[in-house]
Parts: sequence; C-alpha cells; structure tokens
Amino acid sequence: MKFYNTLTNQVEEFKPIEENKIKMYVCGPTVYNYIHIGNARPIVVFDILARYFKYKGYKVDFVQNFTDIDDKMINKANDEDKLVSEIAERYIGAFLEDIKKLNILEDVVRPKATDYIDEMIITIEALIDKGFAYVLNGDVLFDISKYKEYGSLSNQKIDQLEIGARIEADENKKNPLDFVLWKNKKDGEPSWKAPWGEGRPGWHIECTAMSHKYFGETFDIHGGGQDLIFPHHENEIAQAKCAYGGKFANYWLHNGYIQIDGEKMSKSKGNFFLLREILEEFDGSVVRWFLAGTHYRKPINFSKEDLQAAEAALEKINGTLIRAENFIIEKNEKYDNILEESINEFIEKFDEAIEDDLNTPLAVSLIHEHLRDLNKFIDNYGKSAIIEKSLNAINGRLVNILGINLKRENVGNLTSNLLDLFIYIRKEAREEKNFKLSDLVRDKLSELGVELKDNKDGSTSYTIKLKKE
Repeated sequence: MKFYNTLTNQVEEFKPIEENKIKMYVCGPTVYNYIHIGNARPIVVFDILARYFKYKGYKVDFVQNFTDIDDKMINKANDEDKLVSEIAERYIGAFLEDIKKLNILEDVVRPKATDYIDEMIITIEALIDKGFAYVLNGDVLFDISKYKEYGSLSNQKIDQLEIGARIEADENKKNPLDFVLWKNKKDGEPSWKAPWGEGRPGWHIECTAMSHKYFGETFDIHGGGQDLIFPHHENEIAQAKCAYGGKFANYWLHNGYIQIDGEKMSKSKGNFFLLREILEEFDGSVVRWFLAGTHYRKPINFSKEDLQAAEAALEKINGTLIRAENFIIEKNEKYDNILEESINEFIEKFDEAIEDDLNTPLAVSLIHEHLRDLNKFIDNYGKSAIIEKSLNAINGRLVNILGINLKRENVGNLTSNLLDLFIYIRKEAREEKNFKLSDLVRDKLSELGVELKDNKDGSTSYTIKLKKE
C-alpha cells in the first residue's frame, strides 16, 4: 500500500506504526453553519480509506474533531443572540444527520475542542517552558524563529512566507508570522482560566492537543483538505514537535478542492451548495459515487449534471445486479471458468487500485468493466452459480469499501419474470407496428421507476431507479 505524503512530496510505501492498528486523525468542521459539498469531500475520502483498512483486517482508531470555539462561532452567536455552545449544538446535530445519509462509519471518535481546554493549556505551558512561545498583552504566541523546520510541510521558507489565512498582523509580534496559541479575554466571548490569564484557545492548538491526547507523540496518518496545509497543519506540526517531540504524523494526506466554474467552493465566496440541500434531491450514495469518480488529490468541478450522471451510473449498476441475482442457480455450468477469470482479475485490480494512493476512479472503472463481463456471461450462458461469486465481489467492494448502499429492493423472480413479459409484449407490439401499445408499456413502466433501453442488437434491457430515503 502506498500514499502520496505531502510532507515528503512523494509517493511512499505505507508502514503503520503497529502491525494491526491504524491511528488516523482528520480535521473536522467548524460548526457555525451547515456543511457544504466541499466540506463533505474529506469526510468521504477518509471514510473510504478507513473502510479499506478495516477490510484488510486492521483495527482503525479514527478521530475527527469539531471546532466549536472560533471567531466565526462567536460572530454567529452574537448575530443570533445565542450562546456559542447553542450554535455548536445545533450544527453538530445537523452534521451528524447529514453524514448519516452519506453512510459514514459510525465508530469515528468526534471530540469537541471545548472539551479539551485543559489539554490545550498543558500543551501551551510546555511550549512556554521550552522557550517556543511567549506572552504578549494577555495573548500567547508561538515563536516560529525558534523552530527551524517551520515551512517543511508547505515546502516554504520562513523568509518567503506571506501572512496567510487566520494569521493576524501585530507590530508587537517578534515575527509577523508568529501565530496565536491563546487569545486574551474579550467582552462577550467565552473564556477559560489559564496560568497567563483568562481567554480562549487559538485555532491551531486544538488539533495538536487532541491528537496527542488520543495518540501520543506519533501516529500514522493526518488528513484534511489541501487548504489546511498552510497555516493550520504547518502550525500543528510546529506545536506538537516543540511541545512533545516525536514525529507527530508519519503520513500527511490532503484532498483537493471542489470547484465551481474553476474557483474553490467556499462559504466566504458564496459559491457553495449545502450538502443537506443536495441530499434532498440525490441519495447519499450518488454523492459518494460522484466524489469517488475523481482522484482524491485532484480538484473536482461540481455541477448538478455531474450528480445526475453519477445517479444514472448507479442505476445502471443497480439494474445489472438485480438482473444477475435472478440468474443464480445451485449447479455450476461448464463455462464458469470464463466468469471466474474476470472475477479474480477484478478483485486483484480493485484492491491494487485502492492501495495505489487511494485510486478510486480506477476502482470505479473496474466495477463497470466487470459488470460488462457479467452481463455478457449471462447473455451467452444464462444461469449459473458462479454469478453469486461475482455479485459478492462487487457488492462487497461497493458497500464495505466505497460505502455505496444502493438501498434497492430485490425485484425477485416473479417481478423479474413480469418485467420480461412486459418487454416481450412491447417487442411484439413494435414488430406489429402497434406503437401506441409499445409506447404505453414503456411509459407505464417508467412511471413505476423502470427505464427501458433498446440496444443496438435488438434486445431491451431495464434499469430500476434508485430509491432515495
């Protein structure tokens, strides 16, 4: 298994610290609003990764935090005349509702930053005691000049860095890039007591403190969106290594942006689609399939048309699986080796694709390729027990690794036979040029969610629409 490690700028063989366990920390949302489709991408990407590790037999300790104290949180609370904790409660609940529809693993630890203030204070104290941080007008700042490796993750040199997002310029700082670990108390803001004065934590310190709480000095994988590389993840590394030593995270994985017309999707730009609004129109599996169709490190241009294409692809897969289920028998046929060769090749290549830096687009294409082989086998040889092995291989990877739950109802032999009968009646009507009857059959089946497709070879296949929750 190998991944592109942002820290080294190269693809590396993955070697976990412990033989049978994976420790993975992924930055979660700031809960001041509903999440948009761009926020959903890292959630799905690292869910697929965790699922694959489990499929390979690893125990996965997966932590993804909630940022529930932040300038945006405070502004939202003030705008609505609410407590920050009330805002957090509302949007954490909404987040959990939304990701449930995405079929996200439930055994992820999701700590809130405000539950780990003590751990943050301990980390800041260690940085002050070791000379890596200083107090300025009630704030505590990290002195980047004391950490010579600063900029290693983002591949930048300190003298070339510009002040980035969430870094406030202050002429009294020792260095304009020194960042806040603790903010002095202000009127109308939540605050906590600390040895250097009452206030609240900065953004970056929470992930350093929480990951150390759960995993210690060094863990396997740290993930998140590429917009977090600098300054957030850069600052996490600096804090962790200076406070505790160790390597912090051995592998850094970052997913690309979701774009609208070539621009990064963001709430600040106003060019975003809320995930829950999308889920009112499309099933969660459609969203997952759409995201899996592009390599996680590459940008995705979002459009409703792309989601419709993903929906159509899943419906086609669904129809093939339903059709195939009705061609399973107990007795093996003499042609089984033809399909078995395709099954074995599919299993091998699918796993290789996932292990090659989480190449989900290739994995998706391999599913389509094997389904074509399955359809061809059924067309040529009919019923066989080997079909069940094929379905198990496909369903196992769709559900357990890609997290695709088609939520279909098996049409069963009777319904399948009835559909075949309607298709036969329509074919006879067309041959007799009774187009009124043939169109009626097609339209009535369409109303029931069954779409007919006339193939070039004169046959007709059907697709059963996905059922959205």
